[in-house]
Amino acid sequence: MLFNSLEFFVFLPIVFVLYWFVTARNLKIQNLLIAIASYVFYGWWDWRFLSLIAFSSIVDYTTGVLLEKTEKESKRKILLWISICVNLGFLGFFKYYNFFVESLVDSFTLLGRPLSINTLNIILPVGISFYTFQTLSYTIDVYKKKLEPTKDFIAFTAFVSFFPQLVAGPIERATNLLPQFYKKRTFSYALAVDGMRQVLWGLFKKVVIADNCAKYANIIFNNYEDYSGSTLLLGAFFFAFQIYGDFSGYSDIAIGISRLFGFNLKRNFAFPYFSRDIAEFWRRWHMSLSTWFRDYLYIPLGGSRGGLKMKIRNTFAIFLVSGFWHGANWTFIVWGGLNALYFLPLMLTNKNRVNTDLVAQGKLFPNVKEVFQMLMTFFITLIAWVFFRADNVAQAFSYVKNMFLESFFSMPEVWPSTVLLLVAFFIVVEWIGRSGEFAIENIDRLNKPFRWAAYILLIILMFSYTGEQQEFIYFQF
Repeated sequence: MLFNSLEFFVFLPIVFVLYWFVTARNLKIQNLLIAIASYVFYGWWDWRFLSLIAFSSIVDYTTGVLLEKTEKESKRKILLWISICVNLGFLGFFKYYNFFVESLVDSFTLLGRPLSINTLNIILPVGISFYTFQTLSYTIDVYKKKLEPTKDFIAFTAFVSFFPQLVAGPIERATNLLPQFYKKRTFSYALAVDGMRQVLWGLFKKVVIADNCAKYANIIFNNYEDYSGSTLLLGAFFFAFQIYGDFSGYSDIAIGISRLFGFNLKRNFAFPYFSRDIAEFWRRWHMSLSTWFRDYLYIPLGGSRGGLKMKIRNTFAIFLVSGFWHGANWTFIVWGGLNALYFLPLMLTNKNRVNTDLVAQGKLFPNVKEVFQMLMTFFITLIAWVFFRADNVAQAFSYVKNMFLESFFSMPEVWPSTVLLLVAFFIVVEWIGRSGEFAIENIDRLNKPFRWAAYILLIILMFSYTGEQQEFIYFQF
């Protein structure tokens, strides 16, 4: 069930009415409604995969209960590893089995010893990477005694399957979201209005920016050998705004819908394309995943506390694993490695924490240095996005090579003026609203006529320039 589908526009009001007008007096019934609604939402794609999320919930709930009862460290480690193996086992089988088989066969073929191992016709469960990491963080935090295990299975099930963020994040920590299921929620008009405002902006990002950019990104990437270098650069530009509008749009909608039900989710994007270096970019892009890898992989490996070799190892580890998390393709691993190479000089020179403030703080325009820094960071990010988008590594290298031919300075063969104007409008709105959590968060400061004029403008643009409906990119992860 897509957020921008007719089915969801019927589903959401029904759940909202039942939640606030039928079950509001009983917290457990209210949580049960969320769990049931979430399973309906998830099962809309394929009901067979409900068994996976249910089994994962049972395993991690039981593990948490047993961890509280067990003081012996060896038994606690066994329980932790059972949870890790079950969760990563499901993820590895459904997402990576065919990748490992194909890579193994290719390796032995190169050595002159071809293997005969068949791949499987496996359907990847939607959002498995997201809810797997969410449940894992619960078990790990309970094991480390950073979190008291829950005794409320309904609340835990609702936490794992919470439908607004179930299939594409943000990846919530149990320390933030789970306690919210224990407390009685009361309807807040101000919170609901703010949530609807964020939903509106998220829908604009998705249907106007992402889906329109996707059309031209697909045309250029699918026929990259026929286009000039300038057109290939434009194709990478369109994909950059496709993936940003698509993924951050989903996060905005998820956070906004959660507020309608009295929940607060963590922020997932903070205007990453206004970053002045790659370290700042990664503090602003997919923040829930970046902090997950920081807390559960980078720091346990030693972080940046060790010597030079350890720092380099840990930096590559977190970026390569992050790349592999995104998909079973060498392109994602190369994308992760390329970002590690971007990041490494900043870390080794202790400049990875230079730009922690808001760019052009208190100013309407950035200075020349900031403009140059943002353009350079955006450009190297575009190069990395080519590997993320390409079908294979060979195509990605060929795309980048062709981009830098003499035709790089020619006029692009593809020039959709309307889409470029929409992207320019989007950039201006994001820049003006960059001090808020999302671009139009502070629109309530405008006088009522201007505020409603802005809402109506966004709605008109959505109805006038809705691109061909595309599934959210991160559903495949």
